[in-house]
Amino acid sequence: MLPLRYTWKISRNASSSKTNMLVKVAGNGNSGQGEAAPNVRYGETPELLQQQFATLQEHGLPDVATLDELDALLAAHPAAHALSFALEAALVEWLAACAGQPVWQYLGVPAPAPTAATAFSLPIMEPGAVAAFLSTQNASRFQLLKIKVNATEGLDLLREVARALPGHPLLVDGNETWPDADGVLQFLEQARALPGLHLRLLEQPMPAACAADYRYLRPRSGVPLLADESVTDSADFADIAEQFHGVNVKLMKAGGFRRGIDLLRRTRAHGLLPMLGCMVETTVGIAAALQIGSLADVLDLDGFLIIQDEPFGLVTEAEGLLQLRA
Repeated sequence: MLPLRYTWKISRNASSSKTNMLVKVAGNGNSGQGEAAPNVRYGETPELLQQQFATLQEHGLPDVATLDELDALLAAHPAAHALSFALEAALVEWLAACAGQPVWQYLGVPAPAPTAATAFSLPIMEPGAVAAFLSTQNASRFQLLKIKVNATEGLDLLREVARALPGHPLLVDGNETWPDADGVLQFLEQARALPGLHLRLLEQPMPAACAADYRYLRPRSGVPLLADESVTDSADFADIAEQFHGVNVKLMKAGGFRRGIDLLRRTRAHGLLPMLGCMVETTVGIAAALQIGSLADVLDLDGFLIIQDEPFGLVTEAEGLLQLRA
């Protein structure tokens, strides 16, 4: 269990701790590890992941030594996307170490930058607590702030952020909070009137099922729209391009490095903004994401900063920039 530094509240739930799973592969003098951060949005729980892991163990997981063997096992015994990613990440790290290569090279992607800017997220909170939170967290050091909102308090939160940090670029994340496009357009109209507000991006304001509303909203929003919940491990990108301007790809949601890489590449190929995001994760998961960070234009990899006393230290952050531990 991972205690959090503060209550992590989004439009559909709130928590003060997270329970993630770590898996490890070892052999031939090398090892690899992966992290699974279950997502309740997709029916994932720690208990479910434990059950699925036990099933995979019973059906040959300890003997898996190649990606093809892992794929065959998961095809026969499907697992939650978060667990699938953890298993693939651990195996890839081990295989890369056995090959004497960094993970990014083994995966066939460009090298990650020495340092990479990340967005920093604010959970939903009482508007009166915003200024103190921004000050305590020294949030101004991040080039992009991501504001979690709901339909009732979102405008008040933005007002307080804009008052404390006028002109600071903001990404607003609705986590599917508005029921229709008219509600989103009303919110955007009111937000534009807020002094000092610099709204750069709007992420998944409506449920993924509202495809028609997204097609209506896209040319009218005035702010680039990012898909999150609308894209998991697969998507019709021709359709996504009619609904959004970009995609937030998360490896936990994609179910693996290879699916995540494919999603990022297809995002760019369709003229959409590729963003690489995360769940609340330790630096095991964040370090894995950074290995393919070169494929994204925007990084939202601050999940480890929410954790109290993060235990692994595989990634450091200074002045809003992330760096892999050497």
